[in-house]
Amino acid sequence: MKRRYDSTRRQQQAQETRQAILDAAAVLFVDPGYAATPLTAVAAKAGVAVQTVYAVFGTKRHLLSELVDVTVAGDDEPVALPDRPFVAEIGALSDPVAKLRRFARHLAETNARVVDVMLALAGAATADPDAAAIWRKNLDERRLGMLAFAGDLLRTGAVRADLDADRVADVLWLAMDVRNYDWLVRQRGWTLEQYQDWYCSSVSGALFADG
Repeated sequence: MKRRYDSTRRQQQAQETRQAILDAAAVLFVDPGYAATPLTAVAAKAGVAVQTVYAVFGTKRHLLSELVDVTVAGDDEPVALPDRPFVAEIGALSDPVAKLRRFARHLAETNARVVDVMLALAGAATADPDAAAIWRKNLDERRLGMLAFAGDLLRTGAVRADLDADRVADVLWLAMDVRNYDWLVRQRGWTLEQYQDWYCSSVSGALFADG
């Protein structure tokens, strides 16, 4: 029993350490920024030795990549985004506008959580090759997700006849960009409800025959 308890406690401590490092990186990679933040600074803010950061994440690039993935997902659980409950909820809806509304709610929640990290990543990507690779990976993953969403919308029969899956995915991919959220909600002061309404009306107008 003691060995099982010790093992459970060690796993908990390891998870707490990992989370502390991620939390520190989430602050420092935003300000002063990824390029200006050595792992020694991350370690100091997390309250661990820098050797611990290397042991958990290996490299600064991998720490950034993990930070982006965890921030986008909202947790550190090993569940891919396509397997998350909101995807099944969208798929179960038959009305195309209802699908957009459900995704808009997810999008608003996600962008509120990721905006600082993603804008910092976009800025770092202009000068740092590692950040650029992670930014590109995130863009590609988002477009793949929107390609799947495009297929779902096309199956409803509501999409304009002149649009194929690639064009639909392009519209969805552009509309979901976190910089739209930053400009409308944070810069212009829109409410989350107004932002969701904008997303639904903009996408509906661009994609649906009766939009």
